[in-house]
Amino acid sequence: MRPDEGSPIAAKDGASEAGEIAALFQAIAQDLKIISQSPYVTEICRATELLASCFSTGGKLLVFGNGGSSADAQHICGELVGRFQCERKALPAIALSANQAILTAWSNDYSFDTVFSRQIEALGRAGDVAWGISTSGNSRNVIEALKVSRELGLRTIGLTGKGGGRTAPWCDVLISVPLTETARIQEVHVVTYHAICAGIERRLVSAWTESIPGSTDR
Repeated sequence: MRPDEGSPIAAKDGASEAGEIAALFQAIAQDLKIISQSPYVTEICRATELLASCFSTGGKLLVFGNGGSSADAQHICGELVGRFQCERKALPAIALSANQAILTAWSNDYSFDTVFSRQIEALGRAGDVAWGISTSGNSRNVIEALKVSRELGLRTIGLTGKGGGRTAPWCDVLISVPLTETARIQEVHVVTYHAICAGIERRLVSAWTESIPGSTDR
Protein backbone atom coordinates (compact mmCIF):
# COMPACT_ATOMS: atom_id res chain seq x y z
CA MET A 1 0.00 0.00 0.00
CA ARG A 2 1.35 3.39 -0.98
CA PRO A 3 1.29 6.30 1.54
CA ASP A 4 -1.36 8.03 -0.55
CA GLU A 5 -3.66 5.00 -0.24
CA GLY A 6 -4.50 5.39 3.42
CA SER A 7 -1.27 4.28 5.08
CA PRO A 8 -0.97 5.47 8.72
CA ILE A 9 2.38 7.03 7.78
CA ALA A 10 0.88 9.21 5.07
CA ALA A 11 2.35 12.69 5.09
CA LYS A 12 0.33 15.54 6.54
CA ASP A 13 -1.05 18.21 4.28
CA GLY A 14 1.83 20.62 3.65
CA ALA A 15 -0.08 23.71 4.69
CA SER A 16 -1.27 22.07 7.91
CA GLU A 17 2.23 20.96 8.86
CA ALA A 18 3.67 24.38 8.08
CA GLY A 19 1.04 25.93 10.29
CA GLU A 20 1.98 23.67 13.20
CA ILE A 21 5.66 24.52 12.77
CA ALA A 22 4.89 28.24 12.65
CA ALA A 23 2.80 27.90 15.81
CA LEU A 24 5.70 26.15 17.53
CA PHE A 25 8.09 28.97 16.68
CA GLN A 26 5.56 31.51 17.90
CA ALA A 27 5.16 29.64 21.19
CA ILE A 28 8.93 29.48 21.67
CA ALA A 29 9.21 33.20 20.90
CA GLN A 30 6.56 33.90 23.52
CA ASP A 31 8.42 31.78 26.09
CA LEU A 32 11.63 33.71 25.39
CA LYS A 33 9.85 37.05 25.66
CA ILE A 34 8.39 36.17 29.06
CA ILE A 35 11.70 34.81 30.35
CA SER A 36 13.57 37.90 29.10
CA GLN A 37 11.48 40.00 31.49
CA SER A 38 12.04 37.73 34.51
CA PRO A 39 14.76 37.36 37.19
CA TYR A 40 16.20 34.54 35.04
CA VAL A 41 18.26 37.16 33.18
CA THR A 42 19.90 38.26 36.44
CA GLU A 43 21.10 34.71 37.09
CA ILE A 44 22.65 34.59 33.64
CA CYS A 45 24.58 37.74 34.50
CA ARG A 46 25.74 36.21 37.80
CA ALA A 47 26.97 33.07 36.03
CA THR A 48 28.78 35.17 33.45
CA GLU A 49 30.55 37.19 36.14
CA LEU A 50 31.51 34.04 38.01
CA LEU A 51 33.02 32.40 34.94
CA ALA A 52 34.81 35.54 33.74
CA SER A 53 36.37 35.90 37.20
CA CYS A 54 37.37 32.22 37.18
CA PHE A 55 39.10 32.48 33.81
CA SER A 56 40.79 35.80 34.59
CA THR A 57 42.43 34.29 37.67
CA GLY A 58 43.68 31.13 35.96
CA GLY A 59 40.80 28.78 36.79
CA LYS A 60 39.02 26.39 34.48
CA LEU A 61 35.48 25.22 33.80
CA LEU A 62 34.30 21.63 34.23
CA VAL A 63 30.86 21.14 32.66
CA PHE A 64 28.67 18.04 32.57
CA GLY A 65 25.23 16.59 31.90
CA ASN A 66 23.41 13.62 30.36
CA GLY A 67 21.86 13.11 26.93
CA GLY A 68 21.08 16.45 25.31
CA SER A 69 22.70 18.17 28.27
CA SER A 70 25.88 16.21 27.54
CA ALA A 71 25.86 17.62 24.02
CA ASP A 72 25.27 21.09 25.48
CA ALA A 73 28.30 20.65 27.74
CA GLN A 74 30.47 19.87 24.74
CA HIS A 75 28.95 22.75 22.79
CA ILE A 76 29.84 25.18 25.59
CA CYS A 77 33.43 23.95 25.63
CA GLY A 78 33.66 24.31 21.87
CA GLU A 79 32.67 27.96 22.15
CA LEU A 80 35.09 28.69 25.00
CA VAL A 81 38.17 26.73 23.95
CA GLY A 82 37.70 27.88 20.37
CA ARG A 83 35.84 31.12 19.89
CA PHE A 84 32.30 32.41 20.01
CA GLN A 85 32.17 35.90 18.49
CA CYS A 86 35.59 37.42 19.21
CA GLU A 87 39.19 36.63 18.37
CA ARG A 88 40.82 36.04 21.75
CA LYS A 89 42.91 33.70 23.87
CA ALA A 90 41.67 30.14 24.39
CA LEU A 91 39.71 29.52 27.60
CA PRO A 92 40.15 26.29 29.61
CA ALA A 93 36.87 24.34 29.58
CA ILE A 94 36.42 20.56 29.79
CA ALA A 95 33.24 18.57 29.11
CA LEU A 96 33.19 15.61 31.49
CA SER A 97 30.88 13.70 29.16
CA ALA A 98 33.40 13.61 26.31
CA ASN A 99 35.83 10.85 27.35
CA GLN A 100 34.14 7.56 26.48
CA ALA A 101 36.84 5.45 28.13
CA ILE A 102 36.33 7.15 31.49
CA LEU A 103 32.54 7.12 31.20
CA THR A 104 32.26 3.43 30.32
CA ALA A 105 35.04 2.12 32.56
CA TRP A 106 33.90 3.91 35.71
CA SER A 107 30.21 3.24 35.09
CA ASN A 108 30.83 -0.44 34.42
CA ASP A 109 33.20 -1.01 37.34
CA TYR A 110 31.60 1.28 39.92
CA SER A 111 28.56 3.48 39.33
CA PHE A 112 27.15 5.86 36.75
CA ASP A 113 26.00 8.02 39.68
CA THR A 114 29.62 9.01 40.36
CA VAL A 115 30.93 9.20 36.79
CA PHE A 116 31.18 13.01 36.92
CA SER A 117 32.16 13.42 40.57
CA ARG A 118 35.11 11.08 40.02
CA GLN A 119 36.38 13.38 37.28
CA ILE A 120 35.84 16.41 39.51
CA GLU A 121 38.09 14.71 42.08
CA ALA A 122 40.76 14.20 39.41
CA LEU A 123 40.61 17.57 37.67
CA GLY A 124 38.93 20.08 39.97
CA ARG A 125 40.83 22.61 42.04
CA ALA A 126 39.70 25.41 44.34
CA GLY A 127 38.96 28.42 42.15
CA ASP A 128 37.59 26.35 39.28
CA VAL A 129 33.90 26.31 38.33
CA ALA A 130 31.73 23.19 38.03
CA TRP A 131 28.69 23.64 35.79
CA GLY A 132 26.01 20.96 35.93
CA ILE A 133 23.22 20.78 33.35
CA SER A 134 19.97 18.88 33.99
CA THR A 135 16.53 19.76 32.64
CA SER A 136 14.86 18.11 35.64
CA GLY A 137 17.47 19.20 38.15
CA ASN A 138 17.36 15.68 39.57
CA SER A 139 20.07 13.78 37.68
CA ARG A 140 21.94 11.82 40.35
CA ASN A 141 25.36 12.06 38.76
CA VAL A 142 25.00 15.82 38.28
CA ILE A 143 23.96 16.31 41.91
CA GLU A 144 26.82 14.15 43.18
CA ALA A 145 29.34 16.09 41.08
CA LEU A 146 28.07 19.41 42.43
CA LYS A 147 28.33 18.11 45.99
CA VAL A 148 31.93 16.98 45.52
CA SER A 149 32.74 20.28 43.81
CA ARG A 150 31.56 22.19 46.86
CA GLU A 151 33.65 19.96 49.13
CA LEU A 152 36.77 20.66 47.04
CA GLY A 153 36.27 24.43 46.98
CA LEU A 154 34.96 24.84 43.44
CA ARG A 155 32.20 27.34 42.69
CA THR A 156 29.09 25.79 41.18
CA ILE A 157 26.52 26.65 38.53
CA GLY A 158 23.32 24.74 37.80
CA LEU A 159 21.42 25.04 34.51
CA THR A 160 18.04 23.37 34.98
CA GLY A 161 14.30 23.53 34.47
CA LYS A 162 11.76 25.14 36.77
CA GLY A 163 12.78 25.22 40.43
CA GLY A 164 16.14 23.52 40.01
CA GLY A 165 15.09 20.21 41.56
CA ARG A 166 17.56 18.57 43.93
CA THR A 167 20.53 20.37 42.37
CA ALA A 168 19.37 23.72 43.80
CA PRO A 169 21.01 23.47 47.26
CA TRP A 170 24.39 22.72 45.67
CA CYS A 171 24.51 25.68 43.27
CA ASP A 172 26.18 29.02 43.95
CA VAL A 173 24.32 30.24 40.87
CA LEU A 174 21.10 28.50 39.84
CA ILE A 175 19.84 29.26 36.35
CA SER A 176 16.46 27.53 36.33
CA VAL A 177 14.30 27.95 33.23
CA PRO A 178 10.74 28.66 34.47
CA LEU A 179 9.30 25.93 32.21
CA THR A 180 8.50 22.23 32.69
CA GLU A 181 8.56 20.68 29.18
CA THR A 182 11.98 19.19 28.41
CA ALA A 183 12.20 20.32 24.78
CA ARG A 184 11.24 23.89 25.64
CA ILE A 185 13.75 23.96 28.53
CA GLN A 186 16.53 22.74 26.24
CA GLU A 187 15.76 25.46 23.69
CA VAL A 188 16.15 28.13 26.35
CA HIS A 189 19.35 26.46 27.58
CA VAL A 190 20.99 27.04 24.19
CA VAL A 191 20.13 30.76 24.23
CA THR A 192 21.31 30.92 27.85
CA TYR A 193 24.79 29.53 27.34
CA HIS A 194 25.27 31.50 24.14
CA ALA A 195 24.49 34.64 26.16
CA ILE A 196 27.00 33.55 28.80
CA CYS A 197 29.72 32.87 26.22
CA ALA A 198 29.14 36.28 24.64
CA GLY A 199 29.26 37.97 28.05
CA ILE A 200 32.50 36.23 29.02
CA GLU A 201 34.14 37.36 25.79
CA ARG A 202 33.02 40.96 26.27
CA ARG A 203 34.42 41.08 29.79
CA LEU A 204 37.70 39.30 29.13
CA VAL A 205 38.54 40.86 25.78
CA SER A 206 37.93 44.29 27.30
CA ALA A 207 40.13 43.47 30.30
CA TRP A 208 42.91 42.04 28.14
CA THR A 209 42.84 45.08 25.84
CA GLU A 210 43.07 47.47 28.77
CA SER A 211 46.07 45.54 30.12
CA ILE A 212 48.10 46.08 26.95
CA PRO A 213 50.18 49.28 27.17
CA GLY A 214 49.16 51.78 24.51
CA SER A 215 46.21 49.71 23.31
CA THR A 216 43.22 51.55 21.85
CA ASP A 217 39.76 50.59 20.70
CA ARG A 218 39.44 49.84 17.03
